[in-house]
Amino acid sequence: MHFCMTAQYTPKSLNSILENPKTNRYEAAKKLIEAAGGKLISMYSTAADGPGVLVIFDVPDPNSAPAISGIAVAAGAVHNITLTRLWTQDEIAQVRQKAAQLRGSYTPPGG
Repeated sequence: MHFCMTAQYTPKSLNSILENPKTNRYEAAKKLIEAAGGKLISMYSTAADGPGVLVIFDVPDPNSAPAISGIAVAAGAVHNITLTRLWTQDEIAQVRQKAAQLRGSYTPPGG
């Protein structure tokens, strides 16, 4: 299952990065994701909402994604995390088929 995680670095993390500007956070993220049985797909730095990060990763167990983000928060590295499940086109086709099957069993308000 693919996930996209966005977060902002904490002031403590930013100070550490400024003290060592050649710090490679990619390797730290990769190590954590691989420990969960996953794969780091891509990682980008962001600046829109403050210095931050956007990470796209694939994990076999959906419980691993919030565990990964929780570890980063608990370590004090990041805050303001958003975790989004990403769906491949094949996966979303299955969701649409299921929705089409279930559609008739729902009555909307006023219906």
